[in-house]
Amino acid sequence: MLIGDVAKQSGLTVDTLRYYEKIGLIAPPMRNDGGRRVYGDDVLGWIRFLEQLNATGMKQADRIRYAALRRRGDETLTERREMLELHRKTVAAKLALMQDTLALMDRKVAAYHDMERKAKGH
Repeated sequence: MLIGDVAKQSGLTVDTLRYYEKIGLIAPPMRNDGGRRVYGDDVLGWIRFLEQLNATGMKQADRIRYAALRRRGDETLTERREMLELHRKTVAAKLALMQDTLALMDRKVAAYHDMERKAKGH
């Protein structure tokens, strides 16, 4: 798959893909006879995973470290698992805070509906 195809299917720009390669988030792909980048089909799943890690607030430096560990192979399985477990705890704590905040907002909205109803005399 050429870089334009990866960009189209992933939603990233060609420049972003080149940047990801430069900083080590994406391993340098093979090149065809014309020198054009040729990515394997697995790159799309990897990009989705990177985007999900980003969405959870994982720092770019940690994503780069994780990518480097992944490239080293099975010898880093434990370290990658530990990284994800640690980050998962952070995500779970943020999620709990967001759920509490959402519940508070729901109560506030309901209170305002009640006050508006009472102010209208209903």
